[in-house]
Amino acid sequence: MLLGCRVDPGGGLTRVAERRVDTALRAFEAGSSDRVIVSGGRRWGARSEAEVMGEALLARGVPEAAIVLELLSLSTCENARYSAVIARRLGAQVVGVVTCDWHMRRALDAFAVAGVSARAVPAETPRAPVSERVLRAGRERLSGWVDRVATWGAFHP
Repeated sequence: MLLGCRVDPGGGLTRVAERRVDTALRAFEAGSSDRVIVSGGRRWGARSEAEVMGEALLARGVPEAAIVLELLSLSTCENARYSAVIARRLGAQVVGVVTCDWHMRRALDAFAVAGVSARAVPAETPRAPVSERVLRAGRERLSGWVDRVATWGAFHP
């Protein structure tokens, strides 16, 4: 399960998206799964996150038949909700969730609410200045609160 993130409006990978794609590739090559669900319907320019990241996996050697695009989600909660439907259809019992290490806790919480057993497959983030880490942590806390209050109640199984 590769969670979407911002991609370049011109159709290329950002550094963050590239780290996530490379982490998903390593997990796939290690035999963690025979499929990669690429989640992310948000469009940056003419292309969605899932389309760009899926094509990057294809270019790195993942067979087209192994890549499943989830094109509806616009948030982490929706990544989990819509990807859970696909994972169940494919018969997955446990999924590996690929996202940034700093985003993993909230992502795993979203998958738990969607009723999916998930394990962390973190894409490591290079060390950032303290100010950036503090801002990121604050944004994650706020987003987690919004998830719980505004979204999860409506999606809880």
